[in-house]
Amino acid sequence: MLVPSPFTLLALLTSSIFFGFNTSLMGNCLNLPSSTNVSKKISKSLPIETLFKFPSSLPTWPPGEGFASGTIDLGGLQVCQISSFTKIWATHEGGPDVSGATFFEPSPVPEGFFMLGCYSQPNNLPLFGWVLAGKDITEDPSNGALKQPIDYTLVWSSESSKIKQDGNGYIWLPTPPNGYKAVGHVVTNSPEKPSLDKIRCVRADLTDVCETEAWIWGIGKEIDTNGFNVFSSRPTNRGPQALGVSSNTFVAQNGGAALSLACLKNVKTNLSSMPNLSQVQALFQAYSPLIYFHPDEQYLPSSVSWFFTKGALLYKRGEESKPVPIEPTGSNLPQGGSNDGTYWLDLPVDAAAKEQVKKGDLQDAGVYLHVKPMLGATFTDIAIWVFYPFNGPARAKVELINISLGKIGQHVGDWEHLTLRVSNFNGELKGVYFSQHSGGTWVSASELEFQNGNKAVTYASLHGHAFYPKPGLVLQGNGGIGIRNDTATSKVVMDSGVRFVVVAADYLGSTIVEPPWLNYARKWGPKIDYNIDEEIKKVEKLLPGKLKTAFEKVVKSLPSEVLGEEGPTGPKMKPNWSGDEKV
Repeated sequence: MLVPSPFTLLALLTSSIFFGFNTSLMGNCLNLPSSTNVSKKISKSLPIETLFKFPSSLPTWPPGEGFASGTIDLGGLQVCQISSFTKIWATHEGGPDVSGATFFEPSPVPEGFFMLGCYSQPNNLPLFGWVLAGKDITEDPSNGALKQPIDYTLVWSSESSKIKQDGNGYIWLPTPPNGYKAVGHVVTNSPEKPSLDKIRCVRADLTDVCETEAWIWGIGKEIDTNGFNVFSSRPTNRGPQALGVSSNTFVAQNGGAALSLACLKNVKTNLSSMPNLSQVQALFQAYSPLIYFHPDEQYLPSSVSWFFTKGALLYKRGEESKPVPIEPTGSNLPQGGSNDGTYWLDLPVDAAAKEQVKKGDLQDAGVYLHVKPMLGATFTDIAIWVFYPFNGPARAKVELINISLGKIGQHVGDWEHLTLRVSNFNGELKGVYFSQHSGGTWVSASELEFQNGNKAVTYASLHGHAFYPKPGLVLQGNGGIGIRNDTATSKVVMDSGVRFVVVAADYLGSTIVEPPWLNYARKWGPKIDYNIDEEIKKVEKLLPGKLKTAFEKVVKSLPSEVLGEEGPTGPKMKPNWSGDEKV
């Protein structure tokens, strides 16, 4: 069994659209053999004409109950992920990067299973997709989990469209019988209606409400709300307790028409498809990200216990003159409650100790994992929390001028995170969420940089510590004015798989004991006493007149996480803890 190395006393106490599925791996249900006939790249070929493959083969996961077994029972409806496809139709313009999109149907579909919908993705990415197929295991011929549609409606045809395309494409919406709903479209390359046996509709109580997510394709360069568009979809309600399941089929919409499809729903209450602790540890060893820090970074991570033992103090309102040292595990921190301003943490009083703690200790640092079911327990999210004792001052770019913002951006106690989303059908990494101040971005595994096997490479921004998938400058603002998020490769790197500890996984019950500091609901730093308007005016003195107003407008529009007027709350108080990631 793979066991994480303990990195503090804490160790003693103790998941949008992903264009994601490797057709060469064991993602097909029932472990179908994968195709070896990979299309050869030709000159000017589109990325989608190649198959994405992870740098290394997936390991054999430790034994368990239902995780990585190939199928999941949603409560009378058994589903599997299919990642092998037959191309039906493609367009070569419009959509993201104006590169067009390709439409597929899953093939082959295992015996006893039926197609629930076709798959589509933009042409600007390698093929790395999946859809769910369903099997009725209710043994109820009159009210089974699946039924044929009674008809089809033509949603859209490319016949009259003057676009570069491979023949003509036709997108059909199944008409479900009473008590059933469609969860996907059928795509054909001929105008004849598809066979009624082509697809299955799902009994209504096994479906959930869904919403559009990422734009897959439209005729123009941008979304035309009055035109025809293709989107990925996702359940409207998402989180560890939500039951909605994504079938990963696409949604075709003409104009502002109402959403015509449903998502699936896991009505079975057990979580047997989730990984056990040994499997979680193996998953993290396989995918644990490498975190590169900027070569000029002064404020590095540490473990929470290092922060406490090096002199961090607990303050209470009304008793500011009597701060209390904190126990290594945070056992004397107030538990529960809310962020009511009664308590807060701060750096040591001694000036030398304060400067030492600000810099952190990378040799001692590790990561803290929160493991939770997502999308009806068909996926596992592993949220990776990194703690920094101090968040450094922000820097701004104002056209060609780079300026330090003084106190703006500084705060004590900085929590940042990444999230791995792993398929519970086979243990394959589908994507990584990169938190960036008040929001973040999901990135498909097919777009990630990997090192040391299948470890995703991530870059922490200078001083602000936001995570990005690629090095370079990301400007938070507009018109060439904004806060700089600088990332770069350097010799300062942390392999998150070396020191990690699972601090929370509710579905594992008493297997995981949460550390006391995790249930501290107040701020991890004091409210910083400075006037932001005064700080802005100090910066404006260095700017030409015409840029002063524009700079002030951009800075004041930034979220409080960037301005850094006070320390943040801990991981358990963040919205993503009990919900999905914010994009």
